Amino acid sequence: MKIAQIAPLIESVPPRLYGGTERVVSHLTEELVRLGHNVTLFASGDSITSAELVPCCPRALRLDPSVRDVIPHCMLMIDKVSERAEDFDVLHFHIDVLHFPLFRSSPVRTLTTVHGRLDLADLRPFYHRFAEMPLISISNDQRKPLPHANFVATVPHGIPLNLHRPSFEQGSYLAFLGRIAPEKRPDRAIRIARAAGIPLKIAAKVDKVDEDYFRTEIFPLLNGPGIEFIGEINEREKTKFLGDAAALLFPIDWPEPFGLVMIEAMACGTPVLAFRCGSVPEIIEDGVTGKVVNSEEEAIAALPEILLYDRRVVRQRFEERFSAVRMAKEYVSAYRNLLKTTTRTEEVQAIWRNQVNPNVGNGSTAHIA
Repeated sequence: MKIAQIAPLIESVPPRLYGGTERVVSHLTEELVRLGHNVTLFASGDSITSAELVPCCPRALRLDPSVRDVIPHCMLMIDKVSERAEDFDVLHFHIDVLHFPLFRSSPVRTLTTVHGRLDLADLRPFYHRFAEMPLISISNDQRKPLPHANFVATVPHGIPLNLHRPSFEQGSYLAFLGRIAPEKRPDRAIRIARAAGIPLKIAAKVDKVDEDYFRTEIFPLLNGPGIEFIGEINEREKTKFLGDAAALLFPIDWPEPFGLVMIEAMACGTPVLAFRCGSVPEIIEDGVTGKVVNSEEEAIAALPEILLYDRRVVRQRFEERFSAVRMAKEYVSAYRNLLKTTTRTEEVQAIWRNQVNPNVGNGSTAHIA
């Protein structure tokens, strides 16, 4: 198949440091190429890929100090995709909803993976207006706020099996990895670690929008023993950071659509202590790859048990459930189902047009309007 992958421009593909969506797009693109598909990646010019790269801005917008407004750059990318749309069997978007108005005339070749939360009130009228657009969810929980949207499949994220080397020795600290943000609740992680008497290492970036939260709410909690703030780390550093940890703390307080860091920890053999929000119960097998809790008190009480989990089993379950190969094959199945729908729709429309107007030649097809 000829497949276009359309990535966000905020980070490169793959991202140099933090960047969940762009990392998933990279893993998917590389696996699709390995499966023999003809893949074109629309992304920032500093992206690295074995697919054909169509640079849509010189470098990741987050790293370009001259960029003040990302929307014009994103719209230019959508225009580039539109110019080449007929070159592809499937247009696979990862940029939320910006492309919907332009591509609603051909939804049967357009697929959109929704990477963000869907419980925001502003989104409901938009998805209602564009109800025909086929969507992929990354967890079943993510769908709940929009039960009538056109979800055609759920495809959980996956990462390459050789990306992280597992460690089967019990770690010496607890880990927090991701963003410093209110919904990620690093304050919970700090309190849990201190109450349990186990050191905590925090590897996280601070976005501009969260700088005040970090300064007023989190920075004061870093004073004192047992807490080490490392900052943002890259993929190579992530393997050691997670592999040397006794457990990953994932104390979120929002409807997390997936939570890539959970499977990254599992890839390292590291069990996960997570709060029952969003996709967490779909990803963590309670008592096997981690523990799902409802409060800080439950988390503190669960830690001694989690530290005894078999890290080889954690890694094994990761390999069985969350590989990039599995993810790519599930997307290919979704693409094929989309193309079957396209063929059936065009055949029905051709028959209808011939019945209404016998002068229309046999074999004619029509696009969805």
